[in-house]
Amino acid sequence: MKKILVVGLGNPGAKYAETRHNIGFKIVDFLAAEKSLTFEAQRYGDIAKFNFKGKNFTLLKPTTFMNLSGKAVRYWLEKEKISINNLLVITDDLNLPFGTLRLKQKGSDGGHNGLKDIQDKLNTTVYPRFRFGISDAFSKGNQIDYVLGEWDETERSKLRERLEKSAALIQEFGVAGINETMNQFNGK
Repeated sequence: MKKILVVGLGNPGAKYAETRHNIGFKIVDFLAAEKSLTFEAQRYGDIAKFNFKGKNFTLLKPTTFMNLSGKAVRYWLEKEKISINNLLVITDDLNLPFGTLRLKQKGSDGGHNGLKDIQDKLNTTVYPRFRFGISDAFSKGNQIDYVLGEWDETERSKLRERLEKSAALIQEFGVAGINETMNQFNGK
């Protein structure tokens, strides 16, 4: 059975739960809730598993904090014996308008410290990543406050539909592969 590791990037703790930077956690939490799953605390992260159309999905929320996510990703890839091609890392992206979905096969870290650490620990930039647009609606010098800030009212009102679309993207990735999923979801 094909195994998929889906890593939602975020920071652990209630303080960060509703921040833009934690969209990776929010997306895997949403998918887990759709499947009536509960996350279990395990080594380097919280884990939930489900099967869908003959594929075995492992959802991971690293407990190592965003900037040290690579250790958790490497550990769970090795523990579950999952190919790097079947890894999907979910992260926020300032360069995309709010709610825009972008799936890529490879790429730079784009200044994202979570991706930077994953690339360092995996020693490659070639792994699937799913970027969720949070926009760049902040004034100069306020990037950190914006990223670690909570969703505004307009964003919150549109978030559920975007989370539903994100959950569908993840499952499609596992079943149909990255190319088909990019065609179906990118920019939507």
